[in-house]
Amino acid sequence: MSRQPLIGITACNKQIGLHPYHIAGDKYVRAVALAAGGMPLIIPALVEAFDLPRLLEHLDGLLLTGSPSNVDPHFYQGATSAPGTAHDPARDAITLPLILAALEAGVPLLGICRGFQEINVALGGSLHQNVHSVAPYQDHREPKDQPLEVQYAPRHVVRLEPGGVLSGLGLASEIHVNSIHAQGVDRLAPGLRIEARAPDGLIEAFSVEAARSFAVGVQWHPEWQVQANPDSLALFQAFGRACRARAQNR
Repeated sequence: MSRQPLIGITACNKQIGLHPYHIAGDKYVRAVALAAGGMPLIIPALVEAFDLPRLLEHLDGLLLTGSPSNVDPHFYQGATSAPGTAHDPARDAITLPLILAALEAGVPLLGICRGFQEINVALGGSLHQNVHSVAPYQDHREPKDQPLEVQYAPRHVVRLEPGGVLSGLGLASEIHVNSIHAQGVDRLAPGLRIEARAPDGLIEAFSVEAARSFAVGVQWHPEWQVQANPDSLALFQAFGRACRARAQNR
């Protein structure tokens, strides 16, 4: 009987009341457990507590979650963020080197929203801080005054690139996705292959060309009600298969 893969999930550092917490959204934890078939392990945003290569020796996969915070622009030589922009220095400090270490170790990797952006930055790419202010891109933000079911509803299609990882999952050439982000890829990092674009041309998914295992980032949120969405489920199941393969080989 194959061992259930242990899948690390990145956490954010957040102040709740008077105390700081390391938190990861329930939807990511459930998607790892129920759609990828893994055992979720939340990784605190506490880089000084970890020897990253030793940590990765125990992991069969790594999920980089979305977050209300943005990657600090100094990591990609970007302009200073607008006042009030949420940042998470503790998360930046662990996720960016963790991505590089995971790729070097051949650990399967799935990045979602902020996690997608983190992969691009870690490998040398840059970000638009406000996609809606950059021509010819549309506004990719969610209607924040609406219920979650509306915020996470499909907003546009993405067109999959032929011959890529996503098209190899048997997905249609166009799939409908939600859209809950202000930032987006500006300069694509070397070594990343475009997997999908929005109709306005914005990069919505990529894969790491030289990765030894599954290594994909998506700008949308496939973890949302993943079991009810065949496209999202296919993505998490592919990630889970790669994690189980690593578990069996370790």
